[in-house]
Amino acid sequence: MEASKMLLLSPSPTTLPSLKRTTHFFIIPQHKRTRLQTPVKVTSMTKESSESGNGIVEKAAIGGGLISTPVIAWSLYTLKTTGCGLPPGPGGSIGALEGVSYLAVVGIVAWSLYTKGKTGSGLPNGPFGLLGAVEGLSYLSLVAILVVFGLQFFEQGSIPGPLPSDQCFG
Repeated sequence: MEASKMLLLSPSPTTLPSLKRTTHFFIIPQHKRTRLQTPVKVTSMTKESSESGNGIVEKAAIGGGLISTPVIAWSLYTLKTTGCGLPPGPGGSIGALEGVSYLAVVGIVAWSLYTKGKTGSGLPNGPFGLLGAVEGLSYLSLVAILVVFGLQFFEQGSIPGPLPSDQCFG
C-alpha cells in the first residue's frame, strides 16, 4: 500500500471545508529520475472564492453597510447639533431606518470580530473590495458612535432613548 502525504500551505488559517481540491500530475523526465520511477501526483488545496460560500450574506452586508453608515452619520450629526436623534418621519420610517442602521453596523462589526477570532483575519474583501470597505466604515461608525454618545452623556447627562421623546419632537 502506497502512503501519500499532503502539504498544505496557506498564508492565513483556513478550514478544510472552505478549500477546493485541485489535482495535477507531473511526469518527471527519464534523465532526471533518481529513486522516483512513477509519475508524481500533486494535490493542491486552494481557498474557494467567497462568492460561492457566503455570496448572499456578503451582498446583504454590503448593501446594509452602504446604507447604514450614512444614516448613522446623519443621526450622529443631528444628535450632536440638536441633542436629539433623527425625527420619526412619516409612519416612523426614518426612526426605524436609524435603529436598523445601528443594528446593522453592530452586526457587521460582530461578524468581523467573530471571523477575526476564528480565522485570524477579518472579513474577505468581497466583490470589488466592497465588503472590506463596509467593514472599515462600520468600525469607523462604531468609534464615532462611542465618541458622540460619550460627549452627549457628559454634556447632557444622558443619551436619548430609542423612542422619540416629547422634549425633542413634542
